Amino acid sequence: MNTEESLRINNLHANIDNKEIITGLNLVIKKGEIHVIMGKNGSGKSTLAKIIAGHPSYEITKGNIFFKSEDITHEEPEDRAHKGIFLAFQYPIEVPGVSNIDFLRLAYNSKQKSINKDEIDPLSFFTIINKELEKIEMNPLFLNRSLNEGFSGGEKKKNEILQMSLLQRELSILDEIDSGLDVDALKNISDSIKNFATKDNCILIITHYQKLIDYIQPNYVHIMSKGKIIRTGNKTIASDIDKHGYKFIHSSK
Repeated sequence: MNTEESLRINNLHANIDNKEIITGLNLVIKKGEIHVIMGKNGSGKSTLAKIIAGHPSYEITKGNIFFKSEDITHEEPEDRAHKGIFLAFQYPIEVPGVSNIDFLRLAYNSKQKSINKDEIDPLSFFTIINKELEKIEMNPLFLNRSLNEGFSGGEKKKNEILQMSLLQRELSILDEIDSGLDVDALKNISDSIKNFATKDNCILIITHYQKLIDYIQPNYVHIMSKGKIIRTGNKTIASDIDKHGYKFIHSSK
């Protein structure tokens, strides 16, 4: 088992608009691991994802975030991305006038530049992206449409998975990647996540749904409440919540 840490968060406190949202959170994710965070709405799950990625609206008032043993607590989002952090958004935005393939090639070449490799020309990139499309069973027609414009909820989520697969980051954070998906789409995305996972990367998934956990079989499940992780265990915690609700976690302390 790989013991090398990818992400370490120590006693993190963070505010938005002078209101404390993260209230002393600790988390360690090692290479080769898949972690899931669950919790009621408003517990701070999506806020945590954005803070790890460097969202500028959140002010870190205490604690540290380490990525590959480097303190990134106050680094810019683009620097974190270049270092190997990817965030799939809960609500991917639509960008009219920017084709999906142009956006993906720009993102890919930005990664190439950050690791001192040559940029890829459009024809070479088309070969690369088609292989990624096959992996996740996504229609190539989506490449020529404007980024996320007119996409269904499921199509937007699949496009986020396409970006994850293309960019091959060491830490991928998936914020409710399963919301709005039918059973077939959920199974397809779950398979894509499992195929992406290797001993050299790690994945943090935020979800409300037991079904995704059943498919993916994560190493750890964490429960968040009031801005911190209050319980960590395996997938059976998710089963207990599915049966009894979050009151089970508080009553079984």
